[in-house]
Amino acid sequence: MGFILISAGCAIGLGNVWRFPYITGQYGGAAFVLIYLFFLVIFGLPIMVMEYAVGRGSQASIAMSFDNLEPKGTKWHLHKYTGMVGNYLLMMFYTTIGGWILLYLFRTATGFFEGLEPAQVEAEFGNLMGQPGLMALCMIIVVAVCFGVCSLGLEKGVEKITKVMMVLLLILMIVLAVHSALLPGAGEGIRFYLLPDFGKAVEAGLPSVIFAAMGQSFFTLSIGIGSIAIFGSYIDKSRSLAGEAACVTALDTGVALIAGMIIFPACFAYGIQPASGPPLIFITLPNIFNNMAGGRIWGTIFFLCMLFAAASTIIAVFENIISFAIDLGGIPRKKVVAFNLIAIIVLSLPCVLGFNLLSGFQPLGPGSTVLDFEDFIVSNNLLPLGSLVYVFFCTSRYGWGWDNFLAEANAGDGPKFPKAIRFYVSYILPVIILVVFIQGYISMFAS
Repeated sequence: MGFILISAGCAIGLGNVWRFPYITGQYGGAAFVLIYLFFLVIFGLPIMVMEYAVGRGSQASIAMSFDNLEPKGTKWHLHKYTGMVGNYLLMMFYTTIGGWILLYLFRTATGFFEGLEPAQVEAEFGNLMGQPGLMALCMIIVVAVCFGVCSLGLEKGVEKITKVMMVLLLILMIVLAVHSALLPGAGEGIRFYLLPDFGKAVEAGLPSVIFAAMGQSFFTLSIGIGSIAIFGSYIDKSRSLAGEAACVTALDTGVALIAGMIIFPACFAYGIQPASGPPLIFITLPNIFNNMAGGRIWGTIFFLCMLFAAASTIIAVFENIISFAIDLGGIPRKKVVAFNLIAIIVLSLPCVLGFNLLSGFQPLGPGSTVLDFEDFIVSNNLLPLGSLVYVFFCTSRYGWGWDNFLAEANAGDGPKFPKAIRFYVSYILPVIILVVFIQGYISMFAS
């Protein structure tokens, strides 16, 4: 259970709550959800099993997993450097967003937004972007607390704290979803979200819907940079990995689906369209809570859920970063924590400053920020290309090989990884990954 919850904690993050509802609304509601679930099973799940297998087979983090399993003389181990760059880059912007959530939890709980007009709520988020000191302080608190958890060790810190956070996250989100479903006028939102209408998907453009579903099913699990493999190295061989990956995927998907049940009924009840990214969480929802009876309480619970989702991912990735140094250099955990505490804070500052002092730096075109650039490198490059490495490593005779992967994945009790899909995962799955990679560039730069 600890393995499942900390793995789910790594996979479950902000994308489940603010990206999934937005693209679901944009691409046809329930019809998109069905297409997304299909790709999650045929796309995300096999790659997750492969990453777990590499972790458990090597009994190491990405620092040494490829070294321990690769054929002599090959260079698969070089992926550990791109994998760790991905982990650091992810934390360079994720911690900043975590700081925003911490601040909004405090502001909501203290009634900061009560009585404000919608334009004033929007202005407050804009004001925050112009306060680098406040953003940096919130980011530092998040980094310090999460590294504090990791400093306690895997069982006493990471596993113990993450289990509590994930259980509370699920309970609180279910409470919020029930409350949203009971709001006056919420029925239309529930129908849009739960009753498939493929006509809406066709209206949104079926190829675009399919590409969006493929992308979301891939990115939601955080696969490709070794952040999942580390937890494979912590589990014994009593359980087959397909079953464990299915449990984690189901939890990750469940949180995303529950998030939709919180957001769509509430947005439809108040006649508000769900926006994309930060505006959904920091502008749209605070306005909804302002109009809701007991809004301060419900808003506080929501931002507490968001904080748990963000913190569980941050702690899991920090654990991977720590394990990298321990496996590679044998450095004591406390020293690794102290060094990375400072390193992550320093590396996160460009993201904080990208909204104010460095706002003139717009690497992806007008209006883009340092956060957008860092996210693009991780989500559109390192995750898909890293996943491609895992797929080739587990299926190619020049890598670990199909037989070794299958033996590791199917060791223990539980559902087995099917031998019959060897051709699919060896030849078709890599093509799908490349399509997602190319489509990411087309979507980013097509204008």
